[in-house]
Amino acid sequence: MKILIILPNWLGDAVMATPAIELLAKYYPSARFTFVGSYVSIEALKYHPLCEEAIVDETKKAPNRMKATYQLAKKLGSFDMAISFRNQIHASLLLKLTGSVVCVAKKSWHSAFLLSHTPTIKADKHLSKQYSELAMINTDAWDKVTPKLRLYIEPKKFDKPTMGINAGATYGSAKRWYPERFAQVAAEFSDRYEIIIFGGPNEVDMAKEIESSLVASNITSYVNLAGKTDIRELCSLIGGCSLFITNDSGPMHVASAYNVPTISIFGPTKHHETSQWMNEKSTIVRHDMECSPCMRRECPLGHHECMKSITASEVIEAVKELNL
Repeated sequence: MKILIILPNWLGDAVMATPAIELLAKYYPSARFTFVGSYVSIEALKYHPLCEEAIVDETKKAPNRMKATYQLAKKLGSFDMAISFRNQIHASLLLKLTGSVVCVAKKSWHSAFLLSHTPTIKADKHLSKQYSELAMINTDAWDKVTPKLRLYIEPKKFDKPTMGINAGATYGSAKRWYPERFAQVAAEFSDRYEIIIFGGPNEVDMAKEIESSLVASNITSYVNLAGKTDIRELCSLIGGCSLFITNDSGPMHVASAYNVPTISIFGPTKHHETSQWMNEKSTIVRHDMECSPCMRRECPLGHHECMKSITASEVIEAVKELNL
């Protein structure tokens, strides 16, 4: 059974879609997947053993996106089932233009007009559950159980216990706790763990701030890999960590896929929807605020109190309570 899957754009969202993909593999034993998505989502998920083709969607860069979408659809051809986890008009159009009979996407004005199956999925549950409901909409036998996150990249095997520090969050500054406080947490446990500082190409400066703080505290048991890893390396390294300290971010969900003990620091986002899915050794550190969750990229009030009020001592205590 040939199944086309349009992946979410963000790394974290793509990882949160993996339980839905596992359900499709379970309930359609002859499933063979074609993935279409952003560079980061494809790089993370293309190693699935049932993935026959993985295509980076670059239609947004084309002079005429409609034409590029049409050309991509004709290149893909028809499928037994086509599903979009991206609620966007060009994704709906891409499914339609493949000529696939069964086309599934969350209900919206464009999907309802273009596609065969457009269920209303309530956003009152974790995003992994939402994706799973969408994937299983055409399956009567589904037992309503959403499995764990799953990545097929082999985790790194470190010689010593290793703590990962992730101070970035691609979505925006509102989701980011402060580099100096990450450094304080890392310093507290530097006698027990080797430290890896993670970060994307746009987060190198934050990582350097953490590094400078560690150097000032005479801590040498660290490596700064910000901006130096591709997606596969990032997933492998995070998967091998013994402990992960992170903002609400894509790497946070990668850690969950490997069941890495994690402290997640939340501010302006909806933790009930995007917390680590089914990671028993996961703790959220957050403060209830009248203005949160605002879901904004930058603090609209200018005070960033949802993050500023979280102290390094709170995160340190949360680590200790994991009893690792």
